[in-house]
Amino acid sequence: MPKQKTHKGLSKRVKITASGKVKYRRSGGGHLMSTKNPKRRRRIGSSALVTGAPGKLIRTKLCK
Repeated sequence: MPKQKTHKGLSKRVKITASGKVKYRRSGGGHLMSTKNPKRRRRIGSSALVTGAPGKLIRTKLCK
């Protein structure tokens, strides 16, 4: 069997933490920030973790 390749597009967008969780950057922070309220802007600025089944699928695609 050949080795499974890493999904390069996904590897540029997410990181695996030391404990094995999937960390990603939230969407919506590129432009048009003046129309968004401060609470929303703070939330967009912080990173988030993927939980449950999607996280397991992402780790599979990253070969980790």
